[in-house]
Amino acid sequence: MTHQGIWVVAEQTVSGISRVSFELLAKARELKEQGGLQAPVTAVLLGENLDDYYSAKLMEAGAEAIILVDHPVLRYFQNETYAAVLKSLVEERQPSIILMGATAAGSDLAPTLGAKLHTGVSAHCVDMRLNEEGHLVAVVPAFGGKVLGDILCTNFRPQIATVRPGILGKVICFMHKQCPVERFDIADILAQDQSRVKALGITYEEMKGVPLEEAEIVVAGGFGIESKEIWQQLETLAAVLGGAVGCTRPPLDEGWAKESQMIGTSGKSIRPKVYIGMGISGATHHICGMKDAGLVISINKDEKSPIFDVSDIRITADAATILPLLIEGLQKNEDDVIC
Repeated sequence: MTHQGIWVVAEQTVSGISRVSFELLAKARELKEQGGLQAPVTAVLLGENLDDYYSAKLMEAGAEAIILVDHPVLRYFQNETYAAVLKSLVEERQPSIILMGATAAGSDLAPTLGAKLHTGVSAHCVDMRLNEEGHLVAVVPAFGGKVLGDILCTNFRPQIATVRPGILGKVICFMHKQCPVERFDIADILAQDQSRVKALGITYEEMKGVPLEEAEIVVAGGFGIESKEIWQQLETLAAVLGGAVGCTRPPLDEGWAKESQMIGTSGKSIRPKVYIGMGISGATHHICGMKDAGLVISINKDEKSPIFDVSDIRITADAATILPLLIEGLQKNEDDVIC
């Protein structure tokens, strides 16, 4: 059987379907048009209680065919079980390309599926295209984000790639006729499932403040924030502005910030109206995650810092000096804050 078609493995969440699934469907439609492919873009969703709501949302996002795998055992993500189901489905239908979000689940599932199918996986892609031969070209950051490399899987199928949520940016609403919706029976697969790890439940951590990817104002700190005390001032500034706190790798390594706050190719991609960077040098690894911000304000004591090349407002100063002045001025509700 000839390998054909692009699949998007969508992800069920508490609120419905993850946004990155919709981003990937838009990208899959773009790739199909670029390559002049005939097979439909197919959305594959594993989960429980997958009613018409899920089909409708996937159709709106660009799915031209839908495969639903609905079973109580799939209520919680279980890597081995999910991989076994997808392996069976892929071997039967033979897609050429499989796209997943580089979420916690997707980053676990993609390499497991790749190993089971004896094919390659391009992880944490920032873009994708088809070359003249019809191979998927996955664009992946390397050397700390300083280089963007092209990865191809020319000899094996399917070609699997994961993409960070938000990096593609667009979610498109497609208005078209109803598409085929198929339900895949996994009774035989579950009978043979030898998975040693079973998910018993999920504990959700209550999020405080504005989610980073939804914030209109983001205050981000980097290597130039030299202590926990200064970092706490940065958090205060974000709170005063009604924004969210982001970071580069050093604050995460120091334990001042959480992994969910990291911006960049190995973190989140953001599009705030205002981005304020404090003590951030401007490595490509970070720039990739905030390049679509509206107004970019950067404060760094190194006047030659690369971050200034992508900034609208550049302030050469020490963050430790600027932060208390900004906080004091804003808390006094002054019309002008002199930096």
